[in-house]
Amino acid sequence: MGGKISETKAEKSVKKTSSVKKSAKESKIVKATETTAVKKAPSTSAKSSVKKTASKKPEAGIDEQGTFRAWANAKTKAKSKSVKSEEKKSEFVPGTSAKEAEKKLSAAKKIDPNAGKSQKKLASYDDSQIKHLDALEHIRLRSGMYIGRLGDGSNQNDGIYVLLKEIIDNAIDEFIVGFGNRIDISIVENRIKVRDYGRGIPLGKVVECVSEINTGAKYNDDVFQFSVGMNGVGTKAVNALSSYFRVVSVRDGKCTEAIFEQGKLKSQKSGNLAKPQKNGTYFEFVPDESIFGKYSFNMEFVEKRIWNYAYLNSGLTLRLNGKDFVSQNGLLDLLTSEIDGESLYQIGAYVGEHLKFAFTHTNAYGENYFSFVNGQYTSDGGTHLNAFKEGFLKGVNDFFHSNYKSEDVRDGITAAVLVKIKDPVFESQTKNKLGNTDIRAWIIAETQSGLDNWLHKNPKAAEALQKKILANEKLRTELASVKKEAKEAAKKVSIRIPKLKDCRFFVQDGKKGENSMIFITEGDSASGTMTHSRNADYQAIFSLRGKPENMYGKKQSDIYKNDELYQLMMALGIENGVEGLKYSKIVIATDADNDGFHIRNLVMTFFLGYFEELVTSGRVWILETPLFRVRNKKENIYCYSEDERDKAQKKLGASAETSRFKGLGEINPDEFKQFISPETMHLTPVEISQLKIIPNLLAFYMGKNTPERRAFIEQHLLGNADIDA
Repeated sequence: MGGKISETKAEKSVKKTSSVKKSAKESKIVKATETTAVKKAPSTSAKSSVKKTASKKPEAGIDEQGTFRAWANAKTKAKSKSVKSEEKKSEFVPGTSAKEAEKKLSAAKKIDPNAGKSQKKLASYDDSQIKHLDALEHIRLRSGMYIGRLGDGSNQNDGIYVLLKEIIDNAIDEFIVGFGNRIDISIVENRIKVRDYGRGIPLGKVVECVSEINTGAKYNDDVFQFSVGMNGVGTKAVNALSSYFRVVSVRDGKCTEAIFEQGKLKSQKSGNLAKPQKNGTYFEFVPDESIFGKYSFNMEFVEKRIWNYAYLNSGLTLRLNGKDFVSQNGLLDLLTSEIDGESLYQIGAYVGEHLKFAFTHTNAYGENYFSFVNGQYTSDGGTHLNAFKEGFLKGVNDFFHSNYKSEDVRDGITAAVLVKIKDPVFESQTKNKLGNTDIRAWIIAETQSGLDNWLHKNPKAAEALQKKILANEKLRTELASVKKEAKEAAKKVSIRIPKLKDCRFFVQDGKKGENSMIFITEGDSASGTMTHSRNADYQAIFSLRGKPENMYGKKQSDIYKNDELYQLMMALGIENGVEGLKYSKIVIATDADNDGFHIRNLVMTFFLGYFEELVTSGRVWILETPLFRVRNKKENIYCYSEDERDKAQKKLGASAETSRFKGLGEINPDEFKQFISPETMHLTPVEISQLKIIPNLLAFYMGKNTPERRAFIEQHLLGNADIDA
């Protein structure tokens, strides 16, 4: 056989779509490839029709506004008169007075380790302040040490976004210490330009500051305080990993320019400005394709990063490609944008000198946090986030003079936390997790007192919070008996989980288990292939019997009554909460056909409805396996798209044989091994851009609005002209 092969219409109708795709081009909340027989997201009219249907006849887990409430009981019972009278009589009495709360807050601020330090007068920022430490080499050879993963731009943690962040961080550091309130950013055809209006790099040290490792003023707290870039590596890494890098520093009518290629200085000049310009620094660079390969910037990822900078730096204007990003209310604006209309009470906020936080509760399960240190997003949290959680619990129990359990207080919470500390200790150059331990007592105390103080000033919100806690408490009690029954039933089946082929090391085993993952597959055929191909040290497999039950709109207790889903929870270690997760990655591995994509959606509905934190914390991934194999007697080429297939056919010639993989079970185990090997595996992260869009998206795709969904699918099905046969 040679050239192109024929495919069925059903197979082609699912190309170029994702597991949960864009909704009306308004927002892209879950990034995954190839799912459902649709080409683009529902129109506004389609969404509105869903809401109208829901309002006419409430469905399980959907309120009168059509909002997804996975935990709500569909059959709401009317309250008896005695219950209503008890509610009228019951009034909570705060355990502390407002005066006591103010006193505690003042005491908490006094033990802030940064107290008084920020008042230190800044020294003159000149050549003498630049310090040089021991040099670090081989950035290009060991790029992962400095920017983490490489990637092609399809993941928001790919290296090209880290390069952009490192340059913007320097501009943010200038703003933090009071210099410049605007940053101009341009990204056009992979060329990035950033101009800040700070003090500008000292003209005599421009080349050293962008090319010599551990050279800079970030080591000198007389010049920079609460800096994001503390390691003296950022701009050097950007320089070394760029095919073109230009820096211009402007100071008092003079400037210095330096141009580099792959970290090597090509030209340098200094002189007076022809026209007056404001002080500051200008960077222009192009990430090197010899390092990153073919890449492109996802502007949705970039805009989200820019918004975070705006939320964390009130009063700063960031202009990206002509569009201004500015926030007046900081973290309050961040939460409003994420959960607008979903909060159970007004969003609470506390603003201290070195600690800021905002919070509210929704009817979603689990906990969602946005944590930051000196403006750096710490996706993996750290000591500051753990201390905030502890302080929040203490603050609630202080106010209500109670002893609520942490899971009852925090279930359903969405919060944003920002701390400013002088010497942050991050676990890596990419700064995803904070390790400082000396800040714990301060953050606990200030969070506790700050929350107590806010609740005194907002009694209606306090009452709504208490109702949420009591509802969580009641639900937990009900779930306890259901979980016990499910656990007993599971024991009768087998001590081991029948469909689980486990690995030896887990995420709790530290370094040995940091790459641990579990593949969720469909059927014995696929799991059999993977079992013979996997690395049993860190790769586990859980096989579904087929299509799991659609859990949209069901009560939380229902998932514990579903035998297969309960076994999946036990396999993951999350039957008692996401903190028990055994694996670093959860990988959904289904066939690239209609049934496979439907199973993928059902599993995603389960996670998003009941364990949303797994998705928001970046634990859930989609395994991409090749759609085609093009080969001749000398070479095999595996293709993940039709474009790759066409290029492979052209490369190997007309005599090349082309095969279409329709199921994981069809691939030979020896051949399949490379598709799940860490070095060659293709994984697509499941990501969420905004939490507030999830309910409507699930309601449309997984709810009982069959007529609307059918009409949408028929309207967007691929026609014969779109199918490449």
